[in-house]
Amino acid sequence: MGPGWRAASAALVGGSVAIFGAFRRLALAVPQPAAVRSRPGRVWRWRNLLVSFAHSVLAGLWALFSLWHSPELLSDIQDGYSVSGHLLVCFSSGYFIHDTLDIIFNHQSRSSWEYLVHHAMAISAFVSLILTGRFLVAAVLLLLVEVSNIFLTVRMLLKMSNVPSPALYEANKYINLVMYFAFRLAPQAYLTWYFLRYVEVQGQGAFLTANLLLLDAMILMYFSRLLRSDFFPSLRKGSVGRDVDGEKFLID
Repeated sequence: MGPGWRAASAALVGGSVAIFGAFRRLALAVPQPAAVRSRPGRVWRWRNLLVSFAHSVLAGLWALFSLWHSPELLSDIQDGYSVSGHLLVCFSSGYFIHDTLDIIFNHQSRSSWEYLVHHAMAISAFVSLILTGRFLVAAVLLLLVEVSNIFLTVRMLLKMSNVPSPALYEANKYINLVMYFAFRLAPQAYLTWYFLRYVEVQGQGAFLTANLLLLDAMILMYFSRLLRSDFFPSLRKGSVGRDVDGEKFLID
């Protein structure tokens, strides 16, 4: 990647940050459920989740389109390239930067530290891809997780709003589980196998492999939380009486 293309990529990332800033302002105009308005600590979280939902819909469908439009990319995970995939990585990098700033500037760092760790990993990995032009396909595969996040975010919004529709939550609960396997666990498992088998553990390869393994541990932890919360509530510990206002855990 030449200096001019890198500068253009940086401008795209900056433009994405601005786009999500606009989404955040639009989220302020979305009516809030009574359960959110009555708990001030939930107002920021509600708005933040709406922006997250917008990113999940756009990035998830974009990742699916990129792989459907150029399936040959899957045969060259290290050096395959597409303009659509590159733009997607820039777009999602802007979201992660925006969300990090939103958390910090709204004094939510302590309750949202898991997101900050996740975002730091994503931003550093994506920046390395943008600078080198390598492993772009791996990033697109990882961004399939946003398809799963659509239903995960709906789950959290339903819990926050106390929507009196158990059937809706139940339906989303099972769809969310299927999507978690299909678009989070499966791509992650495949990429972990690929990196451990084919990618040299040095330089950028070593950095991305370490990021991937740490993300594996986080995903398995979130999956265990999801199962305990939605399918085995009797196994949950320490949740009684816990005030979660303002918290932005990936799973709660």
